[in-house]
Amino acid sequence: MSFKRVVVTGLGSVTPIGNTVAEMWQNLLAGVSGAGPISHFDHSKHKVHFACEVKNYNPADYFEKKEIRKLDPSVQFAKIAARECMADSGLDLDSVDRNKIGVIISSGIGGLASFEDEIGDFYASQDRVPRFSPNFVPKILCNIASGHVSIEFGLRGPNFGAISACASSANAIGTAYDMIRIGRATAMVVGGTEAAITPGSIGGFGVMRALSTNNDEYQTASRAFSGSRDGFVMGEGSGCLLIEDLDHAIKRGAKIYAEIIGYGASSDSYHLTAPHPEGAGAILAMQNAIDEAGINPSDIDYINAHGTSTPMGDICEIKAIKSVFGEHAYNLNISSTKTMTGHLLGASGALESIISVKAIENNIVPPTINHREDDLDPNIDYKMNFTFNKAQERKIDIALSNSFGFGGQNACLVFKRYAE
Repeated sequence: MSFKRVVVTGLGSVTPIGNTVAEMWQNLLAGVSGAGPISHFDHSKHKVHFACEVKNYNPADYFEKKEIRKLDPSVQFAKIAARECMADSGLDLDSVDRNKIGVIISSGIGGLASFEDEIGDFYASQDRVPRFSPNFVPKILCNIASGHVSIEFGLRGPNFGAISACASSANAIGTAYDMIRIGRATAMVVGGTEAAITPGSIGGFGVMRALSTNNDEYQTASRAFSGSRDGFVMGEGSGCLLIEDLDHAIKRGAKIYAEIIGYGASSDSYHLTAPHPEGAGAILAMQNAIDEAGINPSDIDYINAHGTSTPMGDICEIKAIKSVFGEHAYNLNISSTKTMTGHLLGASGALESIISVKAIENNIVPPTINHREDDLDPNIDYKMNFTFNKAQERKIDIALSNSFGFGGQNACLVFKRYAE
């Protein structure tokens, strides 16, 4: 069986450092931190007082009042990112077979804000007849963003969510890539969305000691690969891509950002929340992606690392990279863009795929910010190029994006500069 080639032809995003791809990319290269005091709720009783929230956002600018009541913020973000993605792609929906265009937009947690609000209202109403909103269940489902986007654009192809914690949207892209390769779909709107800056989320991740508690230096708290890192910074937003059959893209004269050439998935099979200490699952996922791409590890120029700024996670990922790439680990660029965007959980893989594609397009590696030369970890090999603090220009023909999630669920994607 011959597989179809799959290319990226549209990009859209809503992030803590910009509500469009162009704004996000500009701030990314400038090393802008998206961290700030939490404004979504009263954080005074929490150990963590900051997060990376989407800025300058008013849902009324995008949706009718009646629609807003039906949409969790995570779905709002997804719809906005999908609209930008579709407009960017230039796809004329009236001239294509919508039965062959699908949607996979994933979320690691789904409508958590709506869940917490509704449950809170329920328990607060015990002195009267308690009731739930008829919008409650549709607002909280992890797959519901895909449904909304499908309805908005009339896309009748495969439609679901790929739920695997922080690897969710990377697996969404990989699954859609596979479906197009075998001809099950012509094009897919793929990505992830998350809006989990809530009391329950900040409290829950906080008690697990997964979040940074550096409240006094919140703008620099996400400091991947640095000695004083103490956890990730929660982010929110969405990233969406249009990917399609290369022949379909050429026929309609689409702009092609990059080609997807490899997808690898694996399980740590080790622990529900901790990474494998030697990075075994990460090694397997990266190697699977590289093997499927039909390239050598030395062909990769840039790795957008999972890089969450957790004490164990960063070390395990570096061990995995050194195991897979050997001496080439010292020749490629690595960066953690979560130091700027925060960790978008289930949306992070999609956003970082967009960033990887933009890096290829522009031949620029975005930085890992917030590193100080006196803030070193003896367990990290600083001969590797982590692209600290300043973006670096270099020819990027192939980029690898890593996403690792709770449950030991790993997904890696390989993007390549498109060539006929």
